[in-house]
Amino acid sequence: MKVLFASGEAAPFFKTGGLGDVAYALPKEMVKQGVDVRVVLPNYSQMPQKYQEQLTELVHFRFQLGDKNVYCGIKTLNHEGILYYFVDNLSYFDRAGIYGEWDDGERFGFFSTAIIEMLEVIDWIPDIIHCNDWHTAMVPVLLVDRYHWKERLRNIRKVLTIHNLRFQGVFDPSILTNVFGTGYNTYTDDGLKYFDRANFLKGGINFSDRVTTVSPTYAMEITTPAFGENLDEVLRYNNWKVHGIINGIDYDLNNPSTDPMIPHHFDAKDLSGKYLNKAELQKQVGLPVKDDVPLIGIVSRLTDQKGFQLIEELLDGLLHEDVQVVLLGTGDPHFEQAFHYFGQKYPDKMSSNITFDVKLAQLIYAGSDLFLMPSAFEPCGLSQMMSMRYGTLPIVHETGGLKDTVEPYNKYTGEGTGFSFYGFNTHNLWDTIQRALDVYRNNQFAWRTLVQNAMNKDFSWEKPTEQYIALYQELLDE
Repeated sequence: MKVLFASGEAAPFFKTGGLGDVAYALPKEMVKQGVDVRVVLPNYSQMPQKYQEQLTELVHFRFQLGDKNVYCGIKTLNHEGILYYFVDNLSYFDRAGIYGEWDDGERFGFFSTAIIEMLEVIDWIPDIIHCNDWHTAMVPVLLVDRYHWKERLRNIRKVLTIHNLRFQGVFDPSILTNVFGTGYNTYTDDGLKYFDRANFLKGGINFSDRVTTVSPTYAMEITTPAFGENLDEVLRYNNWKVHGIINGIDYDLNNPSTDPMIPHHFDAKDLSGKYLNKAELQKQVGLPVKDDVPLIGIVSRLTDQKGFQLIEELLDGLLHEDVQVVLLGTGDPHFEQAFHYFGQKYPDKMSSNITFDVKLAQLIYAGSDLFLMPSAFEPCGLSQMMSMRYGTLPIVHETGGLKDTVEPYNKYTGEGTGFSFYGFNTHNLWDTIQRALDVYRNNQFAWRTLVQNAMNKDFSWEKPTEQYIALYQELLDE
């Protein structure tokens, strides 16, 4: 089975969010399970120097992009047993940022076209092209509309994974002629037409053989108007091909017994290292070192999607209690200012770190008692799985992947891996935090059981990868 995994980003080369983690970890596990998987990425100038120095130029050629004849270089790098292809064109990828440029439609139109154009040039035709989000969603459209006449490309099966439906790649329909050179064949209601615009993600949904989302609950949610981002009707129409497969986390990187980012190692049988990490975290962020005070960690982008409007509303009341809060993240300037204010108002109870710091993030996962993640919606979420891996119990809103991965505490049976609430409002979140604090303060036996339950859950990529391979095989057998 030959699979080409196409993504706009992948760690450790470029990463802005969860897509970068998935595009690194999923192919790595596929290789372990016997799949010939290769990954194709744009060759952004942001690649760390140590990887740039390892790149080998494989080939370069030119192709037609609308009325332009464009250069395309293909560079390669073998990293951890996976062959990566980097699509090279300085005018598109030597930019200040990875995304958010004025010509993103053309940039990722070039990338999507280059992915197909390179296949015959490198003489490697995959059985499956697995596309991710809107940046590569035009690949299925182009295979059907522009390249259907090519015998070698005709039988490639097309899978599209939606990591976050909110981001769709919506552009003026003239892009179909000016960039893709296809005319308006696909500019239909069952193609790319989205009001009076062309929607890359909608096209990918309509032209793919299978569509996956990153959790089963999110797969159901996005077929409703509440979560469908104006594509719920399209997803209901294509419901037969939509599957939800939960993400995993990289167990090599996120392992409390070996993690080089944390000062003290531990496991579910011996939690002494976790308590030492708590003291180290308190010391590092300037909070009083107290082992009996519940420490609540937050690592996130500071946005409405992540539920920070709820946290902001209740934080003043929460910080009047005997708790500590450590926050790490950047995002909406309003939230950055609000949490900076709380950090100054309650210096002995809250540490607000408005920055990006991977090492501090790992210490927060490892040293906190509770992890706060009340997202309004969450396609999958990785942070709650990472916190459980490190014995830090999550408090989450029952949505998307949060609902699928966090088992709420049952005080009668002692089962559970965290605490959750249904109904996105401050009152419900407050009640859930209080429930969690009550168990921490008054029932240490139950608390320790929950911690061990959480640490013993399997969030590795092994089972999700088996599901992806079964889906691929189903396609190839059709």
